[in-house]
Amino acid sequence: MIATRFAIAGNVPIFDIDIPVGQLYFPDWTRYESAVKDIFDRRYYTNQGPLAQELESRLQQMLGVKHVICVVNATVGLMMAAEALELKGKVILPSFTFLASAQSLSWTGLQPVFCDVASNTHHIDVSKAKQMITKDVSAIMAVNLWGGAADITALEQLVQETGIKLYFDSAHAFGCEVNGQKVGCFGSLEVMSFHATKMLSATEGGCICTNDDDLAAKLRNIRSSYGAGHTVSVVKTSNGRMSELQAAIALLNLDDFEINRANNEATFLAYQKHLAGIPGLKLISPSGVSRSNYQYIVCEVNTEQFGVTRQQLLSILKAENINARRYFYPGVHRSVEFNSLYNKQKNALTITELLCETCIQLPVGALLDIDKVEVICNLIRSAQRNSAKLLHYLDSDS
Repeated sequence: MIATRFAIAGNVPIFDIDIPVGQLYFPDWTRYESAVKDIFDRRYYTNQGPLAQELESRLQQMLGVKHVICVVNATVGLMMAAEALELKGKVILPSFTFLASAQSLSWTGLQPVFCDVASNTHHIDVSKAKQMITKDVSAIMAVNLWGGAADITALEQLVQETGIKLYFDSAHAFGCEVNGQKVGCFGSLEVMSFHATKMLSATEGGCICTNDDDLAAKLRNIRSSYGAGHTVSVVKTSNGRMSELQAAIALLNLDDFEINRANNEATFLAYQKHLAGIPGLKLISPSGVSRSNYQYIVCEVNTEQFGVTRQQLLSILKAENINARRYFYPGVHRSVEFNSLYNKQKNALTITELLCETCIQLPVGALLDIDKVEVICNLIRSAQRNSAKLLHYLDSDS
């Protein structure tokens, strides 16, 4: 493939329809139609209905955790978590995460303290987090990325030494295992996402996992007065309930989870094979887990070696109807909401800044097959080989 044959040079795109960036696993229509008909026949649509209860029970069994509290989405779950843990003052978290991780803190009256990540894993740098603990810090929120996990052993040792609390934003980690133990069992609690771009889709939704009876009771009372179990004292309540429609889709996708996980693993292995040896492109393997869900395909782009910037590669792929994306960009600390706060904190986030400029997420999920992976990889390889000529067709700011 020579430079003039790229769509960005005016040629016909390789794909005639958009290739989405992630997941979109949904049950087939017949099963979905039957589940929805049952909901309408019962005329019970929300308020901790029978399907939401069944989903919680099945997730508890699958994850090996005592309590699963399903919620409308993971952001609400993170806010509920901060309230139930009765956090005060400051919470340390990585800036290399989705914006809602930090917003869940500011929206509950807490101050995020941004920590850098390790260059080899993209997870929170525990040694740097340790240096940031002061008397005003009440917790660490670690984020499990890319179908991997943070250094849980080191984090648990740190909080035991310091007496602060530990919880996890595990939106990327459903179905992953650490030394044979399912993610969902660590820290005081973990929050997972069931968004359509995640491995277990409820179209939207999430859950909070904990082995702490008292914490679970608080979470259920904060979620709503329906299905709360025994009443406990909480400062706030929320409308965090999962609908029966969400639960129905999640249950159907839970039946298909192992098939979908295997498809993602096969996709990752295909990328690993076909991207091997491309100068300036590094595929990130899930770290810290003994079993991954392979939810994301993430690469780092070295401009000097690859020949074009990460953003220019995105433009090349977009012209071919391949919806890759920069992830995360910008770092949370550079967002409008948190930039002024970060400037006051003066924490050096050298690795985070670099990753925000170099990471690219490639397609994975239901609408991608192995043949398409090979086409995408061949295109990327050709883009690297023709990078000097492609610069003619690329905006310098793209």
